Amino acid sequence: MIKEEPIITPLSINRKTKDGIIENQEVPFYDFSAVAGLQALFDSGAPHKALQTIKIPNLPKCDGAINVTGDSMYPLLKSGDIILYKQITVDDIFFGEMYLLSILTKGQEEYVTVKYVQKSELGNEWVKLVSQNPHHQPKDFKIKDITAIALVKASVRFNTMF
Repeated sequence: MIKEEPIITPLSINRKTKDGIIENQEVPFYDFSAVAGLQALFDSGAPHKALQTIKIPNLPKCDGAINVTGDSMYPLLKSGDIILYKQITVDDIFFGEMYLLSILTKGQEEYVTVKYVQKSELGNEWVKLVSQNPHHQPKDFKIKDITAIALVKASVRFNTMF
C-alpha cells in the first residue's frame, strides 16, 4: 500500500512566521484534563491516546489540539474553544505570537496557560506573558522556568448549544 505524502504549499499571511499549508492532515485531539501536564503530553516516549482527530483543510502543520479553559484570552478565545498547536523550543519563540505554555512556578507547581509572549523589560532571560483580556495583568517569567511550549496555529469555536 502506497501512502500519499501531504502536499505543502507556502502561505502568504501577514505574520512573523511563514507556515506551509498541508491540504489534508489529521490532528490528534487530546483530553488535556486526563494528562499529567503539558510536558507529559509532548513527550514522544509515551504517546497519549487521542480522543478524536480533527481535519481542517489547508491547515499549517500541527502536532495536536486541546480545549481552552479560562478567560485570559477572551474575547479571542473562550473557554471551550479548541486550539491547534505545534510544539517548539524556547529558542524558536517569535515575540508577539500566541503560545500554549507550561511554566514551573516558585512553588514547583505547573502553570499551563495560553498567552502572547513578549520581550520583558527585566532582560533577555525573561519573557512577559500577556493576556488578550484586559482584566488579566501581564506577568514576567524566567525563560528557564518554561518546561514546554507550543505555537498556537489555529482555533475552533462552536457557536451552538449542545
